[in-house]
Amino acid sequence: MAKSKQYYIRKSHRYLGLLLGIQFLLWTIGGLYFSWSNMDEVHGDLQKKEVPLLSSNIQLVSPTAILDSIKKIHQIDSLVSIQLIEILGHPVYQIRCVGAIHNTSNHQHQMTTMNHLADAITGKLRGVLSKSEAIQIAKNRFNGEAQLQSVEYITNTDKHHEYREQPLPAYAISFVHPSKTTVYIASELGTIQKFRNNKWRIFDFLWMMHTMDYEGRDHFGNILLRIFSIFGLITVLSGFLLFFISSKRLK
Repeated sequence: MAKSKQYYIRKSHRYLGLLLGIQFLLWTIGGLYFSWSNMDEVHGDLQKKEVPLLSSNIQLVSPTAILDSIKKIHQIDSLVSIQLIEILGHPVYQIRCVGAIHNTSNHQHQMTTMNHLADAITGKLRGVLSKSEAIQIAKNRFNGEAQLQSVEYITNTDKHHEYREQPLPAYAISFVHPSKTTVYIASELGTIQKFRNNKWRIFDFLWMMHTMDYEGRDHFGNILLRIFSIFGLITVLSGFLLFFISSKRLK
């Protein structure tokens, strides 16, 4: 009977080990990369210059006047945020609000988040960032020789895009640099959102292998990871059980 138990435990342990071995290897490789990497490099902090500060002597218009101008265009239900930002050395209000937009298909009003940029000195509403403005902002913030490689205007991203779940539309501005850095700037917000480089891309791929979320990369509680975690626990416990069953000293 004891031999029969060992046979089935060994067989289960061997096949579970074969099934989980590759994933354990990927978890180990990912863990090594995560723990040995400089996260400042991964996040692109070494390619970032500090955000320029505005002078304390500037005369700013009241945000209330700008809100009144926005209300002439469309209805505002509530405010999300009002922030003073810098665009190419000039103070600008970034206003995010929730308002109603008329839906022509069903003749109803739909509530949505809207973004506005306004000159913080004159109070005049301005449009979204132009391509030339976005390029100049990226060059000013890039810490290195800012030789432009490409510019892409993106309006949507999939679940595996390196700029996934970030404000859109945006400019993706890439530079000729060993880090292969791409700077993402949200055109409606007027600010840089992300720096992405090759080290981050490796990190992101290994993170997907680590979480086993092959659909969206970032969901740590997916069913596949839970199943493999349980199988991993069974494999380890069966190894301990085999040790105690086959140990001559314990016998």
